[in-house]
Amino acid sequence: MAKVFYTERDIDEMKARGVTSIDVTDNVVMTDLAVERALKHGIKINRVEPGAPPKAIYSQSVNLVAAYPRDGQRRESTSDAELKQRIKSAVLARLNGQVDSVLLDTVITKVLAGMK
Repeated sequence: MAKVFYTERDIDEMKARGVTSIDVTDNVVMTDLAVERALKHGIKINRVEPGAPPKAIYSQSVNLVAAYPRDGQRRESTSDAELKQRIKSAVLARLNGQVDSVLLDTVITKVLAGMK
């Protein structure tokens, strides 16, 4: 496999794109100036061993507590009808009401049924 070289210019471009960390393997070479620039910008340099599986990264929008409820964590006071209405209201507000109501009801019902 061909080696990848990073210079300080590459690091500046990564910073402009919002990159916050760089995974360095045996196939990645960073110049001394590139390392200094990464540290200056606060970009983390991660040494990745060959064959190591990639780390799972969750989006900030993922609510792990809601996605994986534990026993007793689900509120019993909220009925399915109330939950459907709250979800529907939130989606309609987010999309400025520009969604088919029947389709939205169908999707919400299917998703909630799949969570049980």
